[in-house]
Amino acid sequence: MGEIEGIYTIWLREMKRFLRYRSRIVTSIVTPLLWLIIFGTGLGASIRFATVPGGYRAFIYPGIIGQTILFTSIFSGVSVIIDRQYGFLKEILVAPISRTSIVLGKAFGISTASMIQTTILLLLSFLVGIIMTPACFLVTLILSLIISMGFGGLGLMIAAFTDSMEGFNLIMSFIVLPIFLLSGALFPITGLPAWLKSAVYLNPLTYGVDAMRYTILRDSVFPLEVNVLVISAFAVMMVFLAAFMFNVKEQSLM
Repeated sequence: MGEIEGIYTIWLREMKRFLRYRSRIVTSIVTPLLWLIIFGTGLGASIRFATVPGGYRAFIYPGIIGQTILFTSIFSGVSVIIDRQYGFLKEILVAPISRTSIVLGKAFGISTASMIQTTILLLLSFLVGIIMTPACFLVTLILSLIISMGFGGLGLMIAAFTDSMEGFNLIMSFIVLPIFLLSGALFPITGLPAWLKSAVYLNPLTYGVDAMRYTILRDSVFPLEVNVLVISAFAVMMVFLAAFMFNVKEQSLM
């Protein structure tokens, strides 16, 4: 019971921190909408894209949701650095709960924030001509939870051994953009050169975007079962690796 209570307490703190900064919520919604409206309309007007109903804007819609989840999840790892600087992380580490529970609490908090943003974007699906059914809405939210757990774990793992916000942001800048661009969020991944296709297939976000594209548009490259298996395995692996990194850094943080 103590572990569950610890996970809940850390989750609640992460949620209060997220809701306290309303400008962050607004920015995280406005930015993907700008991508959809400006990038989707501008590029969609210059190319013929008839693989899915609704054209290019509808095609990139699941990818933009994936982008929002990626950015929110992975950059939320900076909370570890802030907690370390203010001494709160020491208090968490001396609590009678496991490092895995600490990471799970933070990862669930990050995932809940991502799901809130995903919900808002799904409610705005009419802007790209997509009718969202309740089943589609629910499945997409579940997918966003799994994806954000994975990338939230990745952000926490990197933050565990990064001592400054500047260093964290520098590492993230080299990681986030390639993950997004190589996920198939903005272009079909079929027909790519072999070297580029290999990089795309090694990217876990590829399977998350493909799963949401199947759920929302009924158009995907891989079977839904394969996509869910890959992103679930990635989420479990990242959470446990993040917990391992907390154990490794325990002596220096205490």
